[in-house]
Amino acid sequence: MKHLLFPFALICTAPAIQAQSVTLTDLENQFIQNNSQLLASKFNIDKAQAEIIQEKLWANPTLSISEVNLWKTYNIEQQPNLLGNYGENQQISMELEQLIETAGKRKKRVVLKQLEQKSATFDYEELLRELRKELRLTFYDVHRIQQEVKQVNEIVELYTQMNVHYQRQSELKNISTADFYRIQTELIGLQKQQIELENEQFEALNKLRILTHNSNLEITQITFHQTTTNQSQKLPINLLDIAKQQNIGLKRQENEQAKTQQQLMIEKAQKMPDLAIQMNYDRGGNIMRDFIGVGVSFELPIFNRNKGNIKSAEIGVLQQQSNQLTLENNVAQTIQQLQKQLVRMEQSLHNWPVAQLENQKQMLENYKKHLQNKQVTLLEFIDFTQAYREANQAYYQLQQTYQNTFEELQYIVGQDF
Repeated sequence: MKHLLFPFALICTAPAIQAQSVTLTDLENQFIQNNSQLLASKFNIDKAQAEIIQEKLWANPTLSISEVNLWKTYNIEQQPNLLGNYGENQQISMELEQLIETAGKRKKRVVLKQLEQKSATFDYEELLRELRKELRLTFYDVHRIQQEVKQVNEIVELYTQMNVHYQRQSELKNISTADFYRIQTELIGLQKQQIELENEQFEALNKLRILTHNSNLEITQITFHQTTTNQSQKLPINLLDIAKQQNIGLKRQENEQAKTQQQLMIEKAQKMPDLAIQMNYDRGGNIMRDFIGVGVSFELPIFNRNKGNIKSAEIGVLQQQSNQLTLENNVAQTIQQLQKQLVRMEQSLHNWPVAQLENQKQMLENYKKHLQNKQVTLLEFIDFTQAYREANQAYYQLQQTYQNTFEELQYIVGQDF
């Protein structure tokens, strides 16, 4: 009996599993966990960390072996063997050299690599925010298309029924053929729009599948919440101050400015010549039988004091400072513009006759009855259905634009409200 109950329970729960609802939050979680483009960008941070480790290492010492005679030399001073009976006539010179960088060049390069790692982190953060914004905008696009598809399907069903009725009445000569053609033409136009919306819906759904790497995602699984029209109340007063701290473009630009400052410090440090510490061993090469000595070598900064590179780095600093001011101004202007647009659209949504849109659906049925009773003409009926559809489309598109504007504002500021 237990063996029979288990398959029965599995069959009963299968539809519930397939019809599992997916919210925008669920899609964002799938996107963060599965998006390959995001994961690939994250590897750049690890690569930058490895470069920091490499930059911290000292340069390897150099060992040079020279003045080795491979033949027997006569008429030399007597000298002891090197190994056993070998080496009485052998000459050899060895030198060990270690580069010592002055003026903290290595530490300055390490700081520059750390700033480059921050750049990789900002690249990842920017990609995350851009793709998440694209995911949300696509989600709202799918919602708008679904509403329009539902509305068009209703009107197509209505005109399909009328087309069958008018065709039959036209064949019976009860109505003019011109009226039948008007219904048929309107139906063909609606069916064309229906196909266009379905294609648009498939493209938007496919984009969601790509972003979330969920190839099994279906429209029927997605849960859409009612659009709120008070998003401007969520915005803090110090929006510009938050943007200066959180905007990814400004953070990246500040980091680029720090990188140019650090590069200038490195170029200035290049004026100081590096030292090469040497230790020498010479056997049979001079009056000393086994000579051990130390030395140092360095460039003489007479002709090249790195003036050109220093000047170029100074210009780079001024350039990045100018870019910083330009970007701050652009961000401030964009935020003010988006805020104004959001408030204006809120006022339009609040003033929109939503109740009349609901009543128009009932009016559509009434117009159909009036048409049958010949209280309205066919052209009046067609005009009303077109106006009804256009009014709803305008409302759905305004809702989508409103949500898109709020998402764009969150992206520019760099924080979700």
